[in-house]
Amino acid sequence: MAITSAATAQWSGSLAEGSGSVHLDSSDSAEMEVTWKARSEGSRTVTTPEELLGAAHAACFNMALAHELAQNGTPPDRLTTTARVVFAPGTGITSSNLAVAATVPGIDADTFQTFAEGAKAGCPVSQALTGVEITLVATLIN
Repeated sequence: MAITSAATAQWSGSLAEGSGSVHLDSSDSAEMEVTWKARSEGSRTVTTPEELLGAAHAACFNMALAHELAQNGTPPDRLTTTARVVFAPGTGITSSNLAVAATVPGIDADTFQTFAEGAKAGCPVSQALTGVEITLVATLIN
């Protein structure tokens, strides 16, 4: 059964002077402000499409990796993944850089790396991002 998730964005004004918001409709769990200034210069208080994409990529990757590890009989105790999505004004999104630190009993670092690479390739968000470089740093903490 296919699940549809929805978010709504609104915008007022020009690109440079305007602003908008994004609402997570399906979960009704957040509404966040967005601006071009935050997107092109960075911000600690306003989100960007790239930050939202990074959240989606990190969460998707964790789910894919947890599934692969569990199928191996070595479910993780903990996976912590950060996705840093790079946006260059005038160019667009150029990369998503995943960094995962994991506690996975009963597995060695080389085997963990293999599963992490598989999760990177198999994650549906990674597949949707095939037009950009995706890097991975995988650290096993046991």
